[in-house]
Amino acid sequence: MPLKAELHCHIEGAASPDLVIRQARKYGADPSPFIRDGAFVWHDFTSFLAAYDFSAGLFRSEEDYALLADHYLTALARDGAIYSEIFISPDHAARAGLSPKAYADALGEGIARAGARTGIEGRMIVVGLRHVGVEAIEKAARFAARCGNPRVTGFGVAGDERTGEMEDYVRAFEIAREAGLGITIHAGELTGWETVAAALDHIRPSRIGHGVRAIENPDLVRRIADQGIVLECCPGSNIALNVFADFASHPFPALKAAGCKVTLNSDDPPYFRTSLAREYAIAADHFGLNEKALAAVTRTAIEAAFVDRRTKAALLARLNTKR
Repeated sequence: MPLKAELHCHIEGAASPDLVIRQARKYGADPSPFIRDGAFVWHDFTSFLAAYDFSAGLFRSEEDYALLADHYLTALARDGAIYSEIFISPDHAARAGLSPKAYADALGEGIARAGARTGIEGRMIVVGLRHVGVEAIEKAARFAARCGNPRVTGFGVAGDERTGEMEDYVRAFEIAREAGLGITIHAGELTGWETVAAALDHIRPSRIGHGVRAIENPDLVRRIADQGIVLECCPGSNIALNVFADFASHPFPALKAAGCKVTLNSDDPPYFRTSLAREYAIAADHFGLNEKALAAVTRTAIEAAFVDRRTKAALLARLNTKR
């Protein structure tokens, strides 16, 4: 089994159904409209958001968030992951009635607990949400830049791609870049290749969240390859959300063949009935990647990780030992 690494996972969307049921009992909530037979139930984007918001609303205290991060990273480590980056949102902290710092520190505590038990390394990427607005995104960037948590190492923008324009977020990313944070942004998932091009033009990220719709423009694919931009691909999520009809039509192999740096990630895993282990299995079964090629995907992820040089070297050494 190849060692694995993940760069693209929304932590509130990583809460497993069994953990959500436990939290529902704790707070006297009824999970039955959203969870049946041990799985989340939704049929379109609106019902997906309803299930997501219900579950996210069951994490309200610092201990809840520490438990969530610990639970997820421990499960990742069980499946052979040695590194994890999670997206965290100050807007979720506000809804829970926590300060952004208390929220981030609690998630960091959960990462530390999982690391002490399993050896997995973890970092956090603060994200602003497009549909919340530019002011909130800049506020999230200022928090990421000043929070002082050593596990907060990146900044990004997520949320509804159909809202806002890339140039709206330039100042937020300048704040993050000046603070030395890694830069990633969601683009080219629910919207076409144009959002990926706009991200490269205005934001200058080292990584793109998803980015798979770039396949619609061969010149853009060449640009991504030439600039060494890393794509945080989430095939299981893409199929579940009908971005592509099936794995046979997914562009992961074509992007890889064109020289793009591609990684495998689970996005909001239990909602899409996936996991990081399943994403690696999808790449093997549907995209023809053998164990050596899967190990190379992990290496790409670690080389692109928003982490200090010493930790990165230690992670790469673990990969080399596995060979």
